[in-house]
Amino acid sequence: MQIRKHRLALFTVTAILAATALPAAAMAATTIHVVERATTDAVTNGSKQDKVGNVLTWHNKIYDAANKQRIGRDAGYCIRIVVGKSWECSWTTYLEGGSISVQGPFSDKGSTELAITGGTGAYAGATGTMTLNYRNKKGTAFDFIFHLL
Repeated sequence: MQIRKHRLALFTVTAILAATALPAAAMAATTIHVVERATTDAVTNGSKQDKVGNVLTWHNKIYDAANKQRIGRDAGYCIRIVVGKSWECSWTTYLEGGSISVQGPFSDKGSTELAITGGTGAYAGATGTMTLNYRNKKGTAFDFIFHLL
């Protein structure tokens, strides 16, 4: 009987903690929208031909969502996975409060979603996803929409 009371009390406390923690986590979710101007992208290995295994590197400037004011920079690389279709990428976006790192696919033709793998400063321990949208058909500007949890 005594064990049953302790289990019930433990279950009740756990349920209360879980119920109060979930709304707090949901309230902490943040969206950050920035624009990358892709001016330094370059295939840095082998030939200029589009081949599986090619490495694309860059270090570009980052602007606010209106694409007016410079607010940071990024740096990273991608490896060509499917010629004419997709890359697998890893990069870091540096903002005033810290950095956000992402990893995942980059499509030659459309939007993709990448995993947020961490951060520094104000973004230390960051998780969530980043939506990447083309701003033009040339691929010279991209929206990065970070959905931080």
